[in-house]
Amino acid sequence: MTAIEAGRTVAVVGTGTMGQGIAQVALVAGHPVRLYDAVPGRAAEAAEAIGRRLDRLVDKGRLAPAERAAARARLLPATALPELADAALVIEAVVEELGAKQQLFSALEDVVGEHCLLATNTSSLSVTAVAGALRRPGRFVGLHFFNPAPLLPLVEVVSGFATDTSAADTAYETAAAWGKTPVRSADTPGFIVNRIARPFYAEALRLYEERAADPATIDAVLRESCGFRMGPFELMDLIGQDVNEAVTRSVWEGFFRDPKFTPSLAQRRLVEAGLLGRKTGRGWYDYADGAPGRQPHTAEPCPAPAAVTVHMPLAGPAAALRELIEEAGIKVTEDRAPGEYEGCIRLPGGARLALTDGHPATGDGSGPTIRFDLALDYRAATRVALAPGAEASDQDVREAVGLFQALGKKVSVIDDVPGLIVARTVAMIVDFAADAEARGVASREDIDTAMRLGVNYPGGPSEWADQVGRHWVWNLLETLHHQYANGRYGPSWALSRSVKPNGRML
Repeated sequence: MTAIEAGRTVAVVGTGTMGQGIAQVALVAGHPVRLYDAVPGRAAEAAEAIGRRLDRLVDKGRLAPAERAAARARLLPATALPELADAALVIEAVVEELGAKQQLFSALEDVVGEHCLLATNTSSLSVTAVAGALRRPGRFVGLHFFNPAPLLPLVEVVSGFATDTSAADTAYETAAAWGKTPVRSADTPGFIVNRIARPFYAEALRLYEERAADPATIDAVLRESCGFRMGPFELMDLIGQDVNEAVTRSVWEGFFRDPKFTPSLAQRRLVEAGLLGRKTGRGWYDYADGAPGRQPHTAEPCPAPAAVTVHMPLAGPAAALRELIEEAGIKVTEDRAPGEYEGCIRLPGGARLALTDGHPATGDGSGPTIRFDLALDYRAATRVALAPGAEASDQDVREAVGLFQALGKKVSVIDDVPGLIVARTVAMIVDFAADAEARGVASREDIDTAMRLGVNYPGGPSEWADQVGRHWVWNLLETLHHQYANGRYGPSWALSRSVKPNGRML
């Protein structure tokens, strides 16, 4: 099946931010576009707003004046649904209420031709459920654009339970013809992005609730250790606490309250207080003029140890630390003698500095221990989190801080929590992606593409899994599962069967 031809009409129902953005995309791609909104006058207002955006594109040199004139001539507001009768594609972007969407599409079925493709831009409702009221649900598909639609390239093409393959193919090819990057998704709560991204927010909120660190420190660690463009708390403030929590709650309910998706009480209280983020002037952070800046906890400068002992092998990406330590001019003695059950760095005072494996540092049988967090690339990372156990002395902590500072890293010392910040966030995202792939939600390639383009992740989950090792991810989650024992961290069957714990395939 090929894309819908550029000369054929695309109708957009709902003229809010998303509806206008989708209409602009179709318009610039060469389609006649009809705008409809149930509120009288809204469609005409939206057409004017889109026209002004086209003017700005001309001013920026991204659109020729003649193209703008032609596009504006193709944009027509509609005052009633029957005016959409000649549409080859209708995309809905109305309020996220199942009944409202079902009622709209039932009315559209009586208006449009039998070959018209019907699509919803829903981000939280079941495509199958929306199509459930239709006589011909086979021509119904999800086309989930990301905001702002003219700028963000990703489109999730979602097949409901009754969607015909030809309808999904047409939607996919049409999105590609519009210059977008489409990915295919089954109809599952959250589709690809909103399902797999939940741990990015959820683990940050849980760490905050556990008093591991403050929001500014958690944000800084995830940005500077892992390469995320924004930390979870600042991103929640940008999205809106109410919107972010509603998506989390929808996915949680959609998965029958699976503990892996449990919402946060701390975020609920923020929503109840009306502190919704940037749009209200305050959320996790205060956006009022003159408000104090967000300063992460950063350790004061400490002297670097003159020498350390590296017990080999250091796990996963941490293996790069030996080379970095030597480059910093610190003497490294290697010890491969038996007795160390995991690779670690012995500090001059005798404390162990080890990559988090899900166990807390406190109570470690090998003596005073300080856990350090995962970085996907220790050479590129500019900040590292450390979690000292109760047995570690202040001097032990200073030695650990000084070591990482000598490598050019800022250091955030946080409370001793299992899995720290980056490690458990990355591990959960990898596991969610593996589970989604195994359940046929999307291909591995489409999942990686969706997470890079939809939420600007520095890499795809399967790329991270290959980088740190699936066995390492499994071990971390299995340990967290025993630490918390509430079902939240239990590794998925998909991840479990991809590794060989205890020397045998599960």
